[in-house]
Amino acid sequence: MPILKEQNPSAITLPTPVAEIRHPAHRPHRVVLIPGDGIGPEVAEATVRAVEATGISVEWERIELNAKTIAEHGGVLPNTVLDALGLFRVALKGPVGTPIGGGFQSVNLALRKKLNLFANLRPVRNMPGLKTRFSDVCIDLVIFRENTESLYSGLEHRVAPGVVESLKVITRKASLRIAKSAFAFARREGRRRVTAIHKANILKISDGLFLRCCRRVAREYPEIRYDELIVDNAAMQLVTRPETLDVLLTPNLYGDILSDLAAGLVGGLGIVPGANLGETHAVFEAVHGNAPDIAGKGIANPTGLMQSAALLLTHLGERTAAERLETAIHDVYREARYLTPDVGGAASTADFTDAVIRHLELPAAA
Repeated sequence: MPILKEQNPSAITLPTPVAEIRHPAHRPHRVVLIPGDGIGPEVAEATVRAVEATGISVEWERIELNAKTIAEHGGVLPNTVLDALGLFRVALKGPVGTPIGGGFQSVNLALRKKLNLFANLRPVRNMPGLKTRFSDVCIDLVIFRENTESLYSGLEHRVAPGVVESLKVITRKASLRIAKSAFAFARREGRRRVTAIHKANILKISDGLFLRCCRRVAREYPEIRYDELIVDNAAMQLVTRPETLDVLLTPNLYGDILSDLAAGLVGGLGIVPGANLGETHAVFEAVHGNAPDIAGKGIANPTGLMQSAALLLTHLGERTAAERLETAIHDVYREARYLTPDVGGAASTADFTDAVIRHLELPAAA
């Protein structure tokens, strides 16, 4: 099964895709691998095995990034990480835990700012055979979230004892950029509707600017239906009529919340893929946490990172391999014999991965 629309499977690309850059024939793709911590190394190893089973040659530049390395280097992004990403420009990243209410800054947030990864892409689609409350409807939506500003960007300071202030910054430049990316994607993928999410009824200046930018870009794409939803109404629509939604275009914080809500419709964060995209760099990642409670037990679900790897392969121009990987994952879910405990099975991470690889090794006509 493809990632998105049946007529154009796995076709998710960057504003400036690596696929457009000449890649020498028979040379391996070079990709930074950041396993992360908790269950990260387990799902990363499973994903590397699955990618290699597609037959695509990838040279992995493995970089450790976790609480230990952050403490040792005194910064959330050690030079080893930045140097590798600066050289190779594309990465596959497992989860890295973030302290709550203190400690170091989110690694994801730091990467987005440093590499200007302005678009967060989250496809959300039913998995075949996986029973959820919405198994009887077709959910096939994509969230395009502005990634660099708004309230989620972490601009906070203490005004006085017992008083703090968080700044919500919205700019014309960033709003136009994410809107253009979402509409270009919709046109490329044959999507028919883009819905801007806002709270401009209350936040008239900040969200109002975001909406004006979305409307301006929408006029350049007359074949695509454009509409708007207040964020609280959007949340209600997601849990009552998710099949009616297509491409959601959101500021930073709203997109963070709604993308997790949407993942819950199809089986949870362990299922869905994600990517942080910029003009020159791309980081494909697991969107779930590092789950330290099950780390080392061999039962982590690698589906989310495997599906993110399919997005990565498409980005590298390896569309056929991406489709094969997605198909193999979906076949394993359809059979329901080797699913991990979080989705109702009893299989181990290795069992699930072995099953995916067996499907990848089947003849094309099978």
